[in-house]
Amino acid sequence: MANATATSSEPITTADGTPLKISLARALRRDKIKSLALVAPLFFFIGLTFLFPIGDMLWRGIEDPIVSSYLPRTAEQLDKWDAVSGELPDESTYEALVADIKVGAKDKLITRVGKRLNYELPGMNSLFRKSQRNIPRIEEGPYKEAVIKVDKRWGNVETWQLIKTFSPTLTTGYFWAALDLQVTPAGEVQFQDEKKRIYLQLFWRTLYLSGLITLMTLILGYPVAYLLATLPLRSSNVLLMLVLLPFWTSLLVRTTSWIALLQREGVINDILVGIGLIDTENRLSMIHNATGTVIAMTHILLPFMILPLYSVMKTIPNSYMRAAVSLGAHPFHAFFKVYAPNTVPGIGAGGILVFILAIGYYITPALVGGTSGTFISNFIAYHVSVSLNWGLAAALGIILLGLVLVLYILYDRIVGIDNMKLG
Repeated sequence: MANATATSSEPITTADGTPLKISLARALRRDKIKSLALVAPLFFFIGLTFLFPIGDMLWRGIEDPIVSSYLPRTAEQLDKWDAVSGELPDESTYEALVADIKVGAKDKLITRVGKRLNYELPGMNSLFRKSQRNIPRIEEGPYKEAVIKVDKRWGNVETWQLIKTFSPTLTTGYFWAALDLQVTPAGEVQFQDEKKRIYLQLFWRTLYLSGLITLMTLILGYPVAYLLATLPLRSSNVLLMLVLLPFWTSLLVRTTSWIALLQREGVINDILVGIGLIDTENRLSMIHNATGTVIAMTHILLPFMILPLYSVMKTIPNSYMRAAVSLGAHPFHAFFKVYAPNTVPGIGAGGILVFILAIGYYITPALVGGTSGTFISNFIAYHVSVSLNWGLAAALGIILLGLVLVLYILYDRIVGIDNMKLG
C-alpha cells in the first residue's frame, strides 16, 4: 500500500523523461512564437503604413526648429530678455542677430525663418529677405542702430516678441492656427481677425456635410439593400452587380461625369428646361457648391452603405415578418417593429464606414465643391503640396483624427460597437 502511494506521488513524465508540466509549457511557448511569427509581417506592415505616418504627423504638428536652428545665438539672447517690458532687446541681442544672419546668408537659408514667421505675421518674409542682403555688410557696432537702419521693423518690440515666441524647438502655434487662434507677439492667445477665421467653419462644414451624405446614402441605400435581400438569388445577384459596377470606373471619371450632369448648361438642367419645370433664365445652380458635393459623394459612397446593410438583411429570416403578420400586425408595423430593429447593426456599420470615408475625401469636393462645398481635407492637401506649411497641415490632420475618435467613442457609448456587424 505504501509502495502504491509513493509511486502515485511521482511526477508524470514524457517519453524522454521530461516532466509533463514543463513539456506542455515548452509546447505552448513554441506555439506562441509560431503565431507571433505569422502575424509579425502584418504588424510590421500596419506600423510602417499606419502608425509611423500618424506618429510623424503628430511630431510635425508640434515640431518647430526653424528659428532656433537658424538664429541660435539670437534665441539664446532672447531667453534673457523680458518680452513684456515693452523695451527693445539690448546691444548683445542685435550683435547675435547680425552674426546669425551672416552665417545664414552664405547659404541663403536665413529666409526660411522669415517664411516661417510670415505665417504668424505678414511682412516677416520681406523683412528677412531684405536683412539677408544688407545686414552682412555691417562690420562693427553699434549693431542696434545699424540693424534698425537696415529696416525700421527691427526697432519694433512686436518683431522681437514674435521671434522669441517661436524660438523654442516645440510649439503649439500650429494648433492655435488650426483653431483660428493666434499667439500675439506678447505671447497671448486670441482669436484671429474675423476675415481670417476659416478652419473652425471648415471643420463644422466637413462634419455637417459628411453627416448629411451618410443620411442620404442610408435613405437611398436601405430600400435597395432590402430589395436585394428579399429577391430570389438569381435576380439579387444581377442587381448586386449593378451596385458594384461603379467600382469598375475611376473615381475621377465618376466625379467629372457629375460636372457634366449638374452644371448650369448640363444634362439635368436641359431636361428640366425641356419639360417646362424651369425656364432658361432660372437654371439651377447645382455645381461648385455644397449641393454638388452632396450629390456626387452620395453617389460615390452609396455602395459602401448598401453592402453592409445587404449582408445583415440577408441573415434575417423571412419567417419573422410572416409571424408578425400572422399574429395580426399590419405589414407596415411589422416592418418597423420586427424587421428594422434587426438591421441596426448594418446601419451602424454602413454609417461609420460612409462617414469616415466622407470626412477624408478631397478629390470630389475639390472638383465640384467650389468655395462652399470644400472639406478640411482640401486645405490639408493645399498646405502639404502648395503652401508647404506641413506643421499646420499636421495640426489640422490631428484635430480631424481626434474628432473622428471622439465620434467613434460616442457611437460606442450610445449604440455599442459590439452591435455593429457586416453580416
